[in-house]
Amino acid sequence: MAGRWGRTGRWTLALGLGTLWWWAVLRLAFAPGSGVLEGAVAAGGWGLSLLPVHCVSKARAAGATGSDQWMRRFREAWRRRRGPRLGPTSGA
Repeated sequence: MAGRWGRTGRWTLALGLGTLWWWAVLRLAFAPGSGVLEGAVAAGGWGLSLLPVHCVSKARAAGATGSDQWMRRFREAWRRRRGPRLGPTSGA
């Protein structure tokens, strides 16, 4: 039962923070008296949306590849797409 309340609480918190963020953004866009508070809430919410991209180092991230692995995989995919390379034909 505690797990169910935990899930409900997370959804409620996410919905409340999302509503607060949209309120700040819309107030900044349309209200003539908006100011620092709304700007801070809007900028903070936008900054938090970028946070998960930078939480784990690339070396420890599951499924992440280094730059050398990326290039190797790119070359393999390019070769598969182009098919086998044929050398110059001799004869006729």
